[in-house]
Parts: sequence; C-alpha cells; structure tokens
Amino acid sequence: MIAKRRRSRAWRGILAAVVCGGSVLGAWAAAPAQTADQNGAWQPIGLSGGGAMFTPAVSPVDKKLVMLNCDMSCAFLSRDGGQTWRMIHHGQLRSNIRCRPAFHPRDPNVIYAADGAGVLRVTRDQGRSWNPLGDLRGLEGQIAIDPDQPDRMLAGAQGRVWRSEDAGTTWSRCAGPLGRAVGFHFDRTSPAGYAICFAATEQGVWRSDDGGRTWAEASAGLPWRKLRSFAGGSSRASRVVLLYCAIPSEDRNGFQGGVYRSADRGKTWSSAMGAGINKDTRPTGPWADGPIAQYHHVLTTDVRPGTVYTFNTSTGFPPPHHATVYRSDDAGEHWRATFYPDPRFPGYNVEPNYTTATLNQSFPSVAEGVAIAPSDPDYVIQVTSNCYTTHDGGVTWKNGDTRPVQQGIPRPTSFRNTGLVVTSTWHYDVDPFEPRRHYICYTDVGFARSLDAGETWSWWRPDLPSTWKNTCYELAFDPEVPGRIWGAFSLLHDVPNGNVITGTHYTRLKGTLAGGIGRSDDFAATWKPSNGGLPDAPACSIVVDPTSPKDRRTLYTAVFEHGVYASTDDGRTWSARSRGLGSERNRRACRVSLHKDGTLDCVVTALYEQGRFEPDGVGLYRSRDRGQTWHLVNRSQPLLWPKDFTVHPERSNEIYVGACDVRGGPQQGGLWRTTDGGLSWQRIARQGPQHFGAYLHPSRPGWIYMTLCEGAPGPGLWLSRDNGTTWQPFRELPFANVQRVVPDPADERMIYVTTFGGSVWKGPREPG
Repeated sequence: MIAKRRRSRAWRGILAAVVCGGSVLGAWAAAPAQTADQNGAWQPIGLSGGGAMFTPAVSPVDKKLVMLNCDMSCAFLSRDGGQTWRMIHHGQLRSNIRCRPAFHPRDPNVIYAADGAGVLRVTRDQGRSWNPLGDLRGLEGQIAIDPDQPDRMLAGAQGRVWRSEDAGTTWSRCAGPLGRAVGFHFDRTSPAGYAICFAATEQGVWRSDDGGRTWAEASAGLPWRKLRSFAGGSSRASRVVLLYCAIPSEDRNGFQGGVYRSADRGKTWSSAMGAGINKDTRPTGPWADGPIAQYHHVLTTDVRPGTVYTFNTSTGFPPPHHATVYRSDDAGEHWRATFYPDPRFPGYNVEPNYTTATLNQSFPSVAEGVAIAPSDPDYVIQVTSNCYTTHDGGVTWKNGDTRPVQQGIPRPTSFRNTGLVVTSTWHYDVDPFEPRRHYICYTDVGFARSLDAGETWSWWRPDLPSTWKNTCYELAFDPEVPGRIWGAFSLLHDVPNGNVITGTHYTRLKGTLAGGIGRSDDFAATWKPSNGGLPDAPACSIVVDPTSPKDRRTLYTAVFEHGVYASTDDGRTWSARSRGLGSERNRRACRVSLHKDGTLDCVVTALYEQGRFEPDGVGLYRSRDRGQTWHLVNRSQPLLWPKDFTVHPERSNEIYVGACDVRGGPQQGGLWRTTDGGLSWQRIARQGPQHFGAYLHPSRPGWIYMTLCEGAPGPGLWLSRDNGTTWQPFRELPFANVQRVVPDPADERMIYVTTFGGSVWKGPREPG
C-alpha cells in the first residue's frame, strides 16, 4: 500500500475541488400543481413515496430525464430532474428492481430497461411505449452502453456478463467475468486500436481491450471480493482514468475494506478511504446500523473522474457517525459528508418530507439505489422509501417523493403529490360530515388526511403505540358525532395478500404481531388507543352499528389470527365473538361487514403451511345474532384463498367474493356471487389468477367494479354495466394491482381506486 504522504502528493494535482455554496432554505420551493406527463384522465392521489425504490438512472443527454423502479411492480420517469414523476403504464413496462436501466448516450428518446420478468425492453419515444428487444433473459445489475459506439452494450444476466454489438438485438456471453454483474465502464481515453472496457461482478473486476470479446481479471490489490458497487470515470480532456469499487468493511486490527481505487486501468488497486470518512470499528450508540460502516455504492463521471460519492451505513445516529453521502474531489484522499437529513443536528440540509416535518427528526439509512448525471457530477439521486436529489453537489438536497406546499418553512404541515406513488392503500374515505376532509388508510405510511378534498395531504401524528403505526386498514365513522372515528391498526401489513399468506413478511414478524383499535374525536388529527380486552394483534377491519345508542356504539373488528371482537361501549372494552368462526387452527379474520338488516359477515382468509394451502377454517362466515354464533356461507363452494367480499346494500343474500388460485390446487381465482345466501355460487368473471373483490356503484343499478390484485395479467380494474354479464377493462389506469373502488360523492363522473403498491388513483367512473 502506498504511504499516505506519497498518495496525497500523487493525487493533489489530478482535479481541483469544487467550491459549492448556497442556502438550503432558499432551495425549498413550492411544489408544482401537476405531475409530469399525466396518464390520461387518471391522477395519483395522496402522499408520494413511502415504499421501497431502486435502480435510478439519469440520461447523459438530458440530466432532467430520470428513471427509477419500485418493488411494487411500477416504474417511473421524471422530466424535471426528479421533482415530479409519471408512472409508466403497466401494459408497457413493469418494474425490475435488480437491473439499472440505461439511457442512450446521444438520443434522449431511447431507453433500455429490464421488465418484471428480466426481459430487455426498449422505448424510442421517451417512455411512452416499450417493446421487447433481443433474446436476453434474467437481466440483473446494470445495462451499459458504450458512449462512443452506442451499438456496443454490456449487461448482467443469469449470473454472467453479456455483450451485444447490434444495440441489443443479439447477445453473446462473455468468457471471463464470473458472478452477478454490479457495474461497467467504457474507457473514453482508449488508445487507437483499442476499445477498453471494464466489467465488475461480485467476484472481481475484469478488463477487456477489444470491446468485450476477451477479458482478463483486473482485481490485483483488492483484499477480498464480494463487490457491492463499481464506477469508472475517464476524461479525455485530462487523460485521467479512475476506477472505484466498494467492498465489505471489516475490522482486522483496524478498519479495512470500504472504497478502493485504481488509477492504472485495474492493474493495481489501493484504498480510497482518506481523511474525513467514517472508519469506525465500534458502534457509538444503540441506534447504529452496525459496529463498522459499510459502503454500498460508489458514483463518478467521465466529466470529473476525481469527484466520487459513496453511501454508507451508520455506526451511530448523530453525525459524524450517521448514514450519509460522502463526497471526495481528489479521488478519495479527502472526504466530506454532504447529507444531513435530521433537523436536530448541525448541518441540516435536506428539504423536509412529511416524516421529518411531523416528527422533527429523520430516520436515515443507506440508499437502496443511487445514480449520478453523466454530464454533471453535481447532480445525484438516491432512493430508499424516499427520493432525494441534489443539484449542487450535496450542498442541499430536495425531496422527489413529496413536496412541501409552503415555501421556505422548515416544518410545513401539508404536502403535494409528485406522482412517485409507491405504497399500498386499503381504503379511501370522504368524511360524512365535512366532505372536503379526505382520508387514506395506508401500508407503511399508516394514515394521511386532506383538508382540501385531496389536493394536499398531511401525515398523521402517530400517537398510538409504536407497534401499531405501520398500517391502517379501515376506518369507521360515528353516524351522529362529527369527527368521531375509529381505526383498525397493525404492525403486519399486506393482509390478505401474498406477502402474508405465502411470503416472508408474516413469518418474519410472527410472534411479535401487534395492533389494535384507535379512536379520534377531532377528525383524525389525533388518536388514542381504544382496545380494552383486545389481543395485541393486527386489527384488519372495523365497523360501527349505526342503530346502536349514541356514546354507547356497538362496534365490530376483525383481528387477524383471533377472529371477531365486539364492543358495546364506544370501543372502550371488547369481547370475543368468534363461536363457529373459522377453526382453532385458523381464525385469520381479515374483513368484517355489517348489513343494514343486522347481518354480520366475515371472511377468514387462506392458511398456507408446509407448502400447502389448507382448507381448515377458510371461508366466508355469517352471523345473524350480533356475532354470538357464526356459520360458513360458502360451504357449497369452498374457496382456499378468498380476499375480500361485498354484500349488496339492499339484499343481504347477494354476496360477491374475490378469490385466488392456489399452488397445486384448483383454479378458484375469479369473482364469485351468490344470490341465495350461499346455497349456490356462480363464478361470474375470471380475468386472472388473483381477484381481490367487487364493489357496487351506489347510484347505478347493475354496475359492478371488479378488481384484480397481484399477478393481474392485464388491467386490474373492470366494470360491468349489466350485473356481471359482460365486462370492460379500464385500460388507461396505469397501475395493475387494484384493491378497492370508491365513487366520488362530490362528482358522480369520478371514482377513487386504492391499489396494492401504487397508492390511490382518481379517474373516470367508466372505461374510455
């Protein structure tokens, strides 16, 4: 390893440091009123962000053109540098969180991306339409295009590196590079007769001098492999070529690992962990991510190869031990932290989002995905459940997920949607007493409300137990007392979808499940627990009996794994009402409803154990004695995975149930209906393997909205105007996984649609 003094002298003259200035308060501007490039008549509603985002990329031609993916099937484009976003229609492209897209180096209209199945697709009209390209499958890591020869491409797929010489039409596997690809670089200073490029995988760095035909390993000097990230910069003006990679950090009699650098095209590598960067080897507090800082990403550009960024985990909550973004302007000899998202500490330079503004604190973590503008090393984007962008090299950071309405106010109270809608929503409610008050029940975000009919939104003050705050499943409004609302809250999200039934979310939390009923008396501004006698478990549904006495309301809640509970004293105390409901093995109650004739219905959802869907306890249950006893409604038509149900408001014997196919079992997915209280059932529609439910238009007899969630092969929202005889899809709705439909009481032409991963959308009540 080169001595520090020699190293400093060697790097001192490579590139001058960038001098930055400015004020974070001056950078906070009022949000624009509309999102970039609308999806026809459909508009995203509510708070933006909140869900996991990955793999951002920035166009080298136009730095305002940005793309990213989320983990809930949707991808997004921004045309203003990340301030507003448009969801790419699901029929054109579904997201891939494992592969970073690539923008053409000369034509801003051309973008390459992997779809949800890992197949390469291309757009030639800046993201409006996408078409499959070539025969490459299983894309991962990155797609890269040679800036000087755009027909030459490299990509990671199937655990190997692949090469194309015809702009992605055909691909050949590269002999040499082994392992999952993490990054590529095309050397812009290649000598005449050479086409030098680099491929980095988890197992090392490889170099090719002939455009990717042959490869030789170029990892000498790296103490170990398991590469997390790779970036290269090669400046024709300065003839400088610098490569960077990030490897796991370890304590081996002191800090080792982190960021490494090569200045000789990969012949040798040396540590770039210079002065100013976190090299802790023990935690400095209880909220540390770990005892040693891990560096997950590196970024640089051809414009200025000596300017490099890296993103780290924390060894303590407050600076200088926090998760941050480090910048160096001398190739890693000296570093400075640029990202200070918590307003309680010096250096705060991040535009407040709804979490920061409400709690006056932040919860920083290392980015899931990062990108830099190839034409401007001062433009960087990082994404987690939030999206942050800097246009001044880290002096200030803006939010791309939700913008504050007020200009220049450090702690705004309301926020405007940017179109980056990436979380699940269960119910959309309009207050029955004050119609300009709107409410959204969220996964991850918990709950939000609007005082201006959905134009702007405020995040709730989470004054309920901390283990209840992840999800609000449903609200119930007192029929006579304005502002009195009960809510069903839970730590466990996604009931009754696949992440709970067959996935890892439920198994990861099992044993620590929590939740309950909260009550508000001020239009959901504040909440308090109202759960005496309830188990501390996910409350997934809540209904109120409007005929019960004022201030002694009867309420019912469905508690996952525990069944139905009732309260006869306004929710203060609760008692079990589950006799005959489900089974001892399965009381996965997830929705309860109360008909105006006093009939109670409850769905007990799927039980998946040891790789099998079990029939034990699953089904739709009914009680006609206020929950004292229950009987199975769908005995004549067993369903192994029901999700939601709707009872006709005038005829309680007419019931609709959305159901799903099960692995290795019968194809039960579809929309089922009984008109005789369950004696007989008919599947009136099947448009995919996982239907969610049906929702009846209150003023249009015979109108039925049908929704599909998870695995919808096409549109997730359908309408029948003839009581289920024929169906028409909503093809313009950009998001596929739809859950519930609510007509807009203020405009009979419009509906609200809640989704599993794409927030809420407002649009026309009929397909176009």
